[in-house]
Amino acid sequence: MTFVLARRAFAAAALSLLSAGLLAGQAFAHGPSRQKVVEKIEINAPAAKVWEIIGNFQNMSWHPDIAKTEGTGDNGPDAKRKLTLKNGGVIDETLTKYDAEGKSISYKIDAVDVKVLPVNNYSSTISVKDEGGKSVVEWKGAFYRGFMNNDPPPELSDEAGVKAVSDIYKSGLAALKAKAEGK
Repeated sequence: MTFVLARRAFAAAALSLLSAGLLAGQAFAHGPSRQKVVEKIEINAPAAKVWEIIGNFQNMSWHPDIAKTEGTGDNGPDAKRKLTLKNGGVIDETLTKYDAEGKSISYKIDAVDVKVLPVNNYSSTISVKDEGGKSVVEWKGAFYRGFMNNDPPPELSDEAGVKAVSDIYKSGLAALKAKAEGK
């Protein structure tokens, strides 16, 4: 009788370990992780001049990829803007925080086709800091890749999302530098 009980206890323990292993394996099969991009540029112009260029949420004409900005709410809480890109894509955004004194704008994307920008749940902040008569502009964002399940196609992967956002930030900051420095 003890042998039967020992055998049953062993079988129960083995089943328990097996199911725990299966559940642990499922824990590793998760979806995407939040990606982050930070780009900075030094501009040989006072922070006030740079802020004058980028400080209006309703005007993103300084960015070379933007054909048109339309919006409502000025720089107030929950202001909206629709960016029409030169390639025809459209991005709908909401202002989440505006700090004129601190020279910072935070916003999120409400709607974008992943073929236009391969990201989901995107939020971003662009800020201007005075560095002794010059400016340092930081543009940072966080997002998930364009494909929210496992095994994304290459064009909707983490790498594609990071590259697309980084390219947008770099081209925008370079154009901002040229405009602020009068080049």
